[in-house]
Amino acid sequence: MIGRLLAEALGTFFLFATVMGAGIMADNLAGGNVAVALIGTTLPIGAILYVIIVMLGPVSGAHFNPVVTLVFRLRGEIENGVALAYVITQVASGILAAFAVHLMFDLPILQVADTPRTGIGQWAGEVVATFGLILTILATLRARPDAVPISVALYIFAACWFTSSTSFANPAITIARSFTDTFTGIAPADIPAFVIAQIAGALLAMGVAAVLFAGGGESAGEAA
Repeated sequence: MIGRLLAEALGTFFLFATVMGAGIMADNLAGGNVAVALIGTTLPIGAILYVIIVMLGPVSGAHFNPVVTLVFRLRGEIENGVALAYVITQVASGILAAFAVHLMFDLPILQVADTPRTGIGQWAGEVVATFGLILTILATLRARPDAVPISVALYIFAACWFTSSTSFANPAITIARSFTDTFTGIAPADIPAFVIAQIAGALLAMGVAAVLFAGGGESAGEAA
């Protein structure tokens, strides 16, 4: 169990540090061009996702995301205690990543974001982003388990661009990003609606996958 939690902590830390750190670096170098800053943020995210899923998937399943853990718990693939420990680890490690990023970039360690991210368009973006992520995981696990790392990495890279919310798709990173008043931040007041949208998208994807694969065997493997 300790090894599994350590894997979740490390993977979550490096994923979230990449999101926030790349956001700061890209914003600093883009000269005010938001499109350049976004591409400079999303490319590293896709890259680190592939690395951490390949590296840590055999240990913990590479969830790094409470809605992924929720789905696998509802599918009966992990126990209640393990699921709860995963989620606590993901949130705590994500917040620690925010502090570490601020330290690296010589910024105040403790910050509270004031970037508003709210409205029907943003919430719909989170439903779509999370739905696609969970469906990607479940469908690829069944079709080609070895392709989960690249499939998830490419999906998230794409979703950062085609969704209005830039694809948070993860309650833990939504919370962590409220602790950074930088390019990737989100105001704390906007967290609940994002998390509700993420859970809704995950459950919808789980239902769709059940219909798609009704009567067929499902493979176990890594997630993200």
